[in-house]
Amino acid sequence: MLEKELQKINKAIDVKIMRGENYKKEARDHRLMLRRLNYLTGKTLSQKIIHMFFRKNIYA
Repeated sequence: MLEKELQKINKAIDVKIMRGENYKKEARDHRLMLRRLNYLTGKTLSQKIIHMFFRKNIYA
């Protein structure tokens, strides 16, 4: 549910950028939702980056 809301906000931000409008409120909401999502999943950005670079490919 939170990811769907993030996608909606991303689309709204994209539209405002293309129109040249201010998207400060949406950017703030986006940051807050990302924090909530990270809190709920228990992973920080650095943990996600480490996992991305050091995960093992099980299909190789």
